[in-house]
This record gives sequence, C-alpha cells and structure tokens, in this order.
Amino acid sequence: MNNSIRVRFAPSPTGPLHIGGLRTALFNYLFAKKNNGSFILRIEDTDKNRYTAGSEEHIVGSLKWCGLEPDESPFNPGRHGPYRQSERGEMYKKAIQELIDKKKAYYAFDTKEDLEKYRYEHEKKGQVFSYGYKNRKALKNSLNLGEKEVSKMMVSGKPYVVRFKTPANKTIVCEDVLRGSVSVNSNIVDDKILYKSDGMPTYHFANVVDDMAMGITHVIRGEEWLPSLPLHWMIYDAFECSKKPLFVHLPLILKPEGKGKLSKRDGEKFGFPVFATSWKEKNKEEIRGYKELGYLPASVINFLSLLGWNPGNEKEIFSLSELVNEFDFEGLNKSGARFDPEKNKWFNHCHIQKTENSVFSSTLKEEFKEAHKTYNNQQTNKIIDLVKPRLETINDLSKVCEFFYVDPVVFSEKSLKKFKNINSIEILKSVAVLIKNKKDQENLKENLRVLSEEKDWGFGKVLGLLRISVVGNLSGPDLFEIISLIGRETCVKRISSLIGFLEKK
Repeated sequence: MNNSIRVRFAPSPTGPLHIGGLRTALFNYLFAKKNNGSFILRIEDTDKNRYTAGSEEHIVGSLKWCGLEPDESPFNPGRHGPYRQSERGEMYKKAIQELIDKKKAYYAFDTKEDLEKYRYEHEKKGQVFSYGYKNRKALKNSLNLGEKEVSKMMVSGKPYVVRFKTPANKTIVCEDVLRGSVSVNSNIVDDKILYKSDGMPTYHFANVVDDMAMGITHVIRGEEWLPSLPLHWMIYDAFECSKKPLFVHLPLILKPEGKGKLSKRDGEKFGFPVFATSWKEKNKEEIRGYKELGYLPASVINFLSLLGWNPGNEKEIFSLSELVNEFDFEGLNKSGARFDPEKNKWFNHCHIQKTENSVFSSTLKEEFKEAHKTYNNQQTNKIIDLVKPRLETINDLSKVCEFFYVDPVVFSEKSLKKFKNINSIEILKSVAVLIKNKKDQENLKENLRVLSEEKDWGFGKVLGLLRISVVGNLSGPDLFEIISLIGRETCVKRISSLIGFLEKK
C-alpha cells in the first residue's frame, strides 16, 4: 500500500466522543499511518435537531490529547474540503439532482399523517408498512404524479423528501474485509430518505457522496453500521462509482458485565471513564474523562487498541508508534471485545512505569510548592522512583508521596491497633534517642535491630511503630529510603508527634 490510502473518522457533534468512537478513530489512524496514507476528520453535522453545543470541540480535543492528529480537518483543510457537512450543501444538491435525473431517486410528498395512516392500515391486516417497490406507485411521489403537479407542489413550497429508488428483487453482494461477502435481496431494503426539502441530506446519502468526493479508499467503522452496508452499496452503484471503498466493520466494545455494547451509563454504574476528556453539559454535573482522572494518553490508546485487535503474539504494552508498525486488518476479531476496567487501570500502571520522571516532578512542584524546594533534583527523582510502582493513575501521586512533604497529623487507628498490647510510647522514645545520636548515623537498620533484641520488643514491632510515625500508617515504600530522604531531624519530630498523639489517648 502507498500514500493513496485515505481513511476518515466522521463523527456527528451530537454529544461527547465516546471511547467506542475513539477506538474507531484510532484504528483509522493506525491503518493510515501504517500505509503512509491520510487520516481525515470530517464532521457530519447535518442532524441539526440532535446537535449539542461543545461536541465538536470535545471531539477535536479528545483526538488531540490522544495524539491522533488528522492530516485533513476543518482546522487543517486540504483540497477535499469543506470538512463539515453543513458547509457542503451545494455538493449534495448537485449529487441528489444527478440521481433524480438518472431516475435512481424520486420526490415524495407524503405527510407524517399520510404515513401514519398507511402504517395503521397495514397493521390492521397484520402487515408491516414499508415504503418501497411494492407500494411506491400508490403513494404521493413523483413516480406516479404528473410533472406539472410535482412542479406545482414544489413551487408552492409543499414539504418533500427525496427517496432512493431501491431496485426490485436484486441480489446485492457487499464485501467486508473482516466478514467477507454479505448477500442481501434488495426487497428487504425500503426506499430510504436521502434528502429533505430543507436542503439537508440524510446520513446515508451524505456519507457516500463525501467518501466519493474525498477519495476515501477504506471505510473503517463500527459494526452497528453493517446493516446499512447494502443501502450504501446500492447508492454507490446508482452513482456508477467504478471503485467502492473497502469496508471494515469493527467488533463492538461490550459491557463489563451482561449483554450489549458499552454505554455512558455503564461508566456511571461501574465508576470508570468512558470519555477521553471531561464533558460538561449545561445545568448538568461535569463528567470527568481519562485525562482528568490521571490516565496517560499512551495507556488509553494501548488499552483501546487491544479491544477487538491483537498483534498475533503475547505482547501487550505498545507505544503509539509501535502500534502503527504492528497494526493490520488480519489481527481484527469478528466477535465483540469485553471492556475490563481493571485491565484498563493495569495498562495505565504499566505506562506510568515507562514514563520519564520529569512528567511527575512538575506535578509535585505544583502540589507541594514550598516543601518541594527542600529536595534537589536527585532526591525528587528518588522519591518518584520509590512511589511509581504504587501508582495506578497520575492523580494518585500526591497521595502516595504526601508524607515526603507534609508531616502526618492523623495516624491510622487501624494500624495502631496492631500494637495495643505493647508499650508503644516507650519504644518510640528509645527509637527517637537512637536516631538523635549522631554516632549512630550509619547502619540505622542494624542499630534498631540490636535495640529491639536488647529490649525484647521484636524488630517488626519497632519498625512498624517507626513507619506509622513517619508515614501515618503501615503502607509505603522502603522505610529507610524514606528516612534517608526526609532526614533524621524530621523523623524525630514525627516520632514526637506520634508520642503526643498516643499520650492523649
């Protein structure tokens, strides 16, 4: 393959970019870059009734955060623009007229009330009403109305739609890269609306016209569009398109539990993000995305890439550039991929371990400000190295390293209960004296071991109480690494604070 490869991601600005859509964008991007092709962003904004303010900005911002920069878009136009469907009206007008002239489409003047009446009459007979080859000539359309009457209706401003004239009793053989040939009899496809009297095309019509005009070579989209493939195929044929795009319908992303595809409600139910970046609607609470919850874009991309695709080996951790090199259609699965929130966190944890410390040092500098100045760069790097293995998200950073910068003021009652039958205050006072003794600056661990043996306190109990005084609880990285970084003076001060806490009890 070569640079003639052109793919598009074509979302509608009717809400935030869901991770299902983000995965579609990702697979389009990977395929384009693997083959030195072009990744195009097209905004399909013809549905004005469902338009949601801020949606386009959310889509663009989410792609940018994930590193999926389009080669062509409304903000980086090429020679195939405009890249918003609302700005391509003249193209659709010409295209629909072409189909009308070829008698592949026709005007229909049936009102909403007319159609409801037809449906009711069919239901009484136990039939399903379908606007198509069986009854189109008995309805209010240009196939059975005279030219003068049609012209009169249009001049008078009577509302109309343009319907596709679906061929009768024709076998439509569609090709899908993942699923092979899909055969459908045209009789099961009704005469879909392509164009409305307000000058706006429907999705089915506009996406075919745009894909032809933009030279799209591969249409990579979700499985939910597979039932629409025969219609789109017939529209291409109606335009006598000599070379259709290759179609790839991606498997669904499934709920963590139960049946059906992943939805926004699943995120709310199970407490995991379903958007790359935060989303806020008017008068509604903000929904935080992966970015705001402390996920790295590389981890989100990595996780999504393996939902419905595998590289053919056991490798799981990929950078974006590695995914570009590895991606191909052969690795795609036909069956749906179950979303696993815990695996999602694991990917983020793994990518955090691979991330340069400088990414985290700026967070610490901002969070702890003056306290951060007490450490040099070498010490800061050491702190980050110690806590990295404990991080699931970047947002955990401040919490897991707080004790390096702030003296504990609350001590875990749960941790202290483990020492309720010993003289904790006596132990802590002795440990404080030992640490103060400058002669014992070296080999602190060994000196504490000797002290615990002399007093018959138990080495584990001594270390546990010391950790609680330093950290506030029994968690955290190596105790002596912590003491080395915070300094012995700070350590003694914190021991005194715990003693005071215990004396008040």
